[in-house]
Amino acid sequence: MKESFFKDVYEVVKLVPHGRVTSYGAIANYLGAKSSARMVGWAMNSSHNIPDVPAHRVVNRNGMLTGKHHFETPDRMEELLNREGVLVKSDKVQNFKEIFWDPSLELI
Repeated sequence: MKESFFKDVYEVVKLVPHGRVTSYGAIANYLGAKSSARMVGWAMNSSHNIPDVPAHRVVNRNGMLTGKHHFETPDRMEELLNREGVLVKSDKVQNFKEIFWDPSLELI
């Protein structure tokens, strides 16, 4: 079950548009597993060898880069977001509410 859940997570993350971010909880909710935000986090931590999964676009519910330590360097997640025009300050997405992508609303 874990493998299929991880694959489902990756399919959703692949749909997050350039320059937008989503959260672990929003993905879990979309997949019908509302209380599985932590499991989405584990999936993201395991995704770094999958080239087409933009894990840098997944942050916590407050816009914090909580997964940054799972990238090649601690600054890599912020660098990737900055390249897409996402402003990050003190490990937090600055205009989080404006650029937040909710799959439950966007993928109807």
